Amino acid sequence: MRTGLLSRLRTGKALAVGALLVLALPGTAYANTVGATVKTPGATSGPATTFAEISTHADCSSGLVSGGGVNQAIGTGTVSNGNHVNGTSPSPDGSTEYTGSTGVVGTDVTHWLAIGGSGGAVDSAFSTTPYAVCFSSNLINHTQVVMNKTAGPTTASTVGLVVATCPANTRLLGGGARTTPASVGSLKPIASYPTFNNAGHDYGQKAAADGETNPDSWAAVGWNGGGGGASNTTYAYAICSGSGISIGGATVKVRHSEVSGPTSATSGVTVTVGCGGGDGKLIGGGAAISGGSVTTTDFTGPGSGGDHLNGSFPSDSGGNPVADGTTTAAYWTAWTHTGGASSPATYSDVWALCADDGV
Repeated sequence: MRTGLLSRLRTGKALAVGALLVLALPGTAYANTVGATVKTPGATSGPATTFAEISTHADCSSGLVSGGGVNQAIGTGTVSNGNHVNGTSPSPDGSTEYTGSTGVVGTDVTHWLAIGGSGGAVDSAFSTTPYAVCFSSNLINHTQVVMNKTAGPTTASTVGLVVATCPANTRLLGGGARTTPASVGSLKPIASYPTFNNAGHDYGQKAAADGETNPDSWAAVGWNGGGGGASNTTYAYAICSGSGISIGGATVKVRHSEVSGPTSATSGVTVTVGCGGGDGKLIGGGAAISGGSVTTTDFTGPGSGGDHLNGSFPSDSGGNPVADGTTTAAYWTAWTHTGGASSPATYSDVWALCADDGV
């Protein structure tokens, strides 16, 4: 009798422990293996001459580029209107640009370019700092770059919008934008954002909204403040997961914020947004200066031809750029600026992409 009772008690205890283990397994077996390290070499001075540009790069010693950013020093007073972002884009080697044929142009890229341009004024304070977001994942261990381009804009205060779409059955991880040539000092990209190649987003004309998941495309918007430039070109770059990877359990969530301004001449605005606790790791971001309501209406240009971007970069919650080697960045900041004229009905936008690979 006593032996039988002890046996039953032991069996019941074992069953209870087993039941607890079964209940615990779903929680303990799941982990998001996405990692992201921000790399930046610091600032490169210039441009030192008008209607020119400088190119600088950040490089991943491990991991793959999922996105990248740029931040500029612009000086003070009216001279600050002369420095602007000309590009934030992936590169196969830290100097070469993807500007040829469209489509999938690169795989497993580890370099990011930041390109700063000048208009009709320069200052010794001008500089550009690049940021590479170096991505790792047990699931998404290969990436590919998709590039698309459009001619223009060539007339004053008009936009040239182009969309790069990831191949089917892949995940968008980040993206970038570029305009050429630098000799047209009023030409620059004023928007670089995640979107969807579907009717609901007017095939990229409307940006991805806060809380949306798994955008499949990246849009770039070129803006020509002063007109001219017969060879003007705007490029969009989408960083996508590699082919043949089962991405059904992976989620990329969009965080977005829009604020009013800048509206006064020679002034700037910063706006910051971050990944929530359940969103996953920050893997990229975007920025825009626009006519507002970019997630609900087709993109429109800002209120002045001189408006431009001076920054789109990983940051802390206060909008300060993170340091080289940071592994805990959770925010993205956009820095926008007017030119020498007031800019009514102008808005600034920022996007953060946050990833959970479901592994």
